[in-house]
Amino acid sequence: MIDAAGLRVMKAIADEGSFTSAANALGFTQPAISQMVRRLEQRTGTVLVERYGRQVRLTEAGQVLARHAVSVLAALDAAEEEITAIAGLRAGRVRLQAFPSSSATLVPKTLAILKAKHPDITVTFTEAEPPESLAALRRGDCDVAVAFAYEGFDLGELEEDLSLLVTRKLLDDEVRLVVPARHPHAQDETAHLGDFSDDEWIAGCPRCRSHLLSLADHAGFRPNVAFETEDYVAQIGLVTAGLGVALVPDLILNAAKHEDVATLPLAPASRRQILAVTTADLQRVPAVGAALDALCEAAGAAVKQPTDALAGAPA
Repeated sequence: MIDAAGLRVMKAIADEGSFTSAANALGFTQPAISQMVRRLEQRTGTVLVERYGRQVRLTEAGQVLARHAVSVLAALDAAEEEITAIAGLRAGRVRLQAFPSSSATLVPKTLAILKAKHPDITVTFTEAEPPESLAALRRGDCDVAVAFAYEGFDLGELEEDLSLLVTRKLLDDEVRLVVPARHPHAQDETAHLGDFSDDEWIAGCPRCRSHLLSLADHAGFRPNVAFETEDYVAQIGLVTAGLGVALVPDLILNAAKHEDVATLPLAPASRRQILAVTTADLQRVPAVGAALDALCEAAGAAVKQPTDALAGAPA
């Protein structure tokens, strides 16, 4: 097997014309150069150098190695330079997938933080609900997935083998009931879902709908789901129009406020965990680690946003 060290020796001999000069150029001893040439001749099965006293010249096979050494060593040097840049965060790529309701909140803050701190990192972003984003992570199609899990529902329902995944909790996202401003219960301090059993409901994504059905079941009724949309802004718009009530998390309410709705904290409270998910190997990649740190910083900023004004009053 021909290695990079052997190629460097052959190129140095071709350039310098002697073992001694090649040794000086590479920082080796002359006996070390002689030993490396003998080892390379054993591996290739042919003579590479002809010796004339203190002078040497390459055989035809040696000239072939020296000629190819130029391009091979240049490619290796370029690869080493790129890897050094990636390791030093002067380059790198992160493929991020996140669920849609984080696109207007966590993702923009995260991208802004990364751009400010590590402008040479390239980030690609696509929207995907947790089942799809975790599947993409397993396939190697993304590096970081931003997912969510409601209380009582763990990520095991989304991904069978969590042993290969690493999760970092970003925040607890409280879910509130959004009702029209003129709803009879709009001024209540808290919302007991049983009081809304006769209302029409607006449901979200399949997992959000399952969450609604579970909460309603515990409250002793089955909600009449009149409309379904995965767009939370559309949900709030339907509520504003007086067409129903909906469960909406704070992450959205902090970004999309309306004057014609009231937001009520649930009793008992309900939350979902927002998580950054990657693999054990990927989290050691500097660019991925920087993205995880940026997500945590963005989540911390989201938590600090006031939500008191949203609770029990028009938003």
